[in-house]
Amino acid sequence: MANSDNLDQILRRLEQASALEDLFRVVYAIRDVFGIDHVVYHWVDAKGDQYGCGTYSLAWADRYLARNYIRVDPVVIGCFQRFHPVDWKRLDWSSKAAREFLLDAHEHGVGNQGYSIPIRGPNGQFALFTANHTCDDETWARLTEQHSRDLILLAHFMNRKALEFEPNRTPEQSRQLSPREIDAMTLLAMGYSRAQVAETLSISEHTLRVYIESARFKLGALNTTHAVARAIGFGLIVV
Repeated sequence: MANSDNLDQILRRLEQASALEDLFRVVYAIRDVFGIDHVVYHWVDAKGDQYGCGTYSLAWADRYLARNYIRVDPVVIGCFQRFHPVDWKRLDWSSKAAREFLLDAHEHGVGNQGYSIPIRGPNGQFALFTANHTCDDETWARLTEQHSRDLILLAHFMNRKALEFEPNRTPEQSRQLSPREIDAMTLLAMGYSRAQVAETLSISEHTLRVYIESARFKLGALNTTHAVARAIGFGLIVV
């Protein structure tokens, strides 16, 4: 569980973050420090475009975007109407669409407990910082009561850093990929599997995922295939 030293360490890592991919590493650190299954930072800008980083599976992230679940997600809908953190149990899951969404989420590894913090920024920016876990109600109530202040603090630090990197989120800003992101996108475009890409670059598949998700974030892509296509279209990689 989190203690003051661990929290200070994460805040220092956020302060020292110099690129968007650093935020992807931080969410994994937050997950591990708090001993929960998932941590997600989800951004929706004024135009409705979605960006984010988190520990959910890539399969779930792709499915969420492909099925445009933002239209029926009770977490997004409920938090958009609120200014304070909310436990998922207090949201409205009564509609058929919401129940089907929840079932699909559970089948893709999303836990049964959630605590989401709505954040509002300039120019219509709306973001959510979510802690997600699988456990009974009593355990979850103790965890959120003990750590709610820390999670709120981390949520706002995360959003502040994201705004620092992408103050206007213009297309030109989003096209700046790091050398490692370019390498990963190039190999994926050549038909390599994720395991083959990781082996070729001498990195773990976990680290590769950080590069892939960061590239998707910057390119505003719906999924990995879309990110590769956009990278080729922007002339960032040559295959």
